[in-house]
Amino acid sequence: MEKFFKLKEHGTDARTEVTAGITTFLAMVYILAVNPSILSATGMDSSAVFTATAISAAFATLIMAFYANYPVALASGMGLNVYFAFSVCSPMARDGIQDPWKIALAAVLCEGIIFILLSFTNFREKLVNDIPENLKYGITAGIGLFIAIVGLKGAGIVIADPSTLVTLGKLGSPQFVLAFIGLIVIAILNHYKVKGDILIGILVTWILGIIAQQTGWYHVDPTNGINSLLPSFKGGFFPAKMNIFSFDFDWIGKHIIDFAIIVFSFLFVDIFDTVGTLIGVASKGNLLDENGDLPRAKQALLADALGTVAGACIGTSTVTSYVESSAGVAAGGRTGLTSLVTAVLFILSLFLSPIFLAIPGFATTPALLWVGLLMVSAIKNMK
Repeated sequence: MEKFFKLKEHGTDARTEVTAGITTFLAMVYILAVNPSILSATGMDSSAVFTATAISAAFATLIMAFYANYPVALASGMGLNVYFAFSVCSPMARDGIQDPWKIALAAVLCEGIIFILLSFTNFREKLVNDIPENLKYGITAGIGLFIAIVGLKGAGIVIADPSTLVTLGKLGSPQFVLAFIGLIVIAILNHYKVKGDILIGILVTWILGIIAQQTGWYHVDPTNGINSLLPSFKGGFFPAKMNIFSFDFDWIGKHIIDFAIIVFSFLFVDIFDTVGTLIGVASKGNLLDENGDLPRAKQALLADALGTVAGACIGTSTVTSYVESSAGVAAGGRTGLTSLVTAVLFILSLFLSPIFLAIPGFATTPALLWVGLLMVSAIKNMK
């Protein structure tokens, strides 16, 4: 491990990398629950989507680990899956097209192939490295703010409001209270330089949530998205069959312009999502070189592109680098060993999904808030 991932050169060790990999996984494991829920709206089988999401995430993250040696994990991208389901498939379904998700998967496949071709050129690498240094720090801070509000929303600390767009949630709710307890736990552990402070904060919040459920404070209400915090094994342990090579190219021949627009939309969002994430995570982990450039940018971008193609072939939306990787970086992750651990956990999740899916959004809120605060501090480096 030391020789391959160059741990000492990056100022880390195997124990820290393993902890960071677990932390990254717990911060992004929600995608295994959210992605099947979103894509099932297109008519896709949710259990098949779950399997595809886990396998494509593991595949792409392993490439990132061994080829790029970066502590960045990948999975089906949030936002891209919503576009897939509601901007591409829903209009087609209203027009009477059967299984529009097969057309959308074909678009993702084409986008991924274009992505691969661009990754073999200097275009995307230059896009990453030629961004001015001040803008890189600005992107880092911006992603930090984004991570923070995602965390706040996940715990119901901020909620939608028709007048002001967002407003404060219910202060007395267990999600609200426990999320802030978890944040305080992480802050205290970080102050005393306890290894794995973010991971411990996530687990403490989850355990306190289970206690709250058992004592009757946390009320389970699935119709309103408040699920049990206890793992349920009713669905079994074996992964479901996937939608292998489920593409529909017949519609494309008669609608070339419409299809090209869909492909471009996927590609545009994927490119800038990946670039922003890589810059933000690398900046937080001091992985940029003395010129502020990202070494091995081409390898990192290719991992993203290959993951997208693999994901389309087994039945899931665009795979992209995850900003939640910054949680693992904040926990000390600096090399591909962090990504390797995350990938292994995605593979294990295929058989232990009831346990992983029981970790609620409010338990990862403390991690997202803490990482968001750390990333906003990049503003100090701007000239």
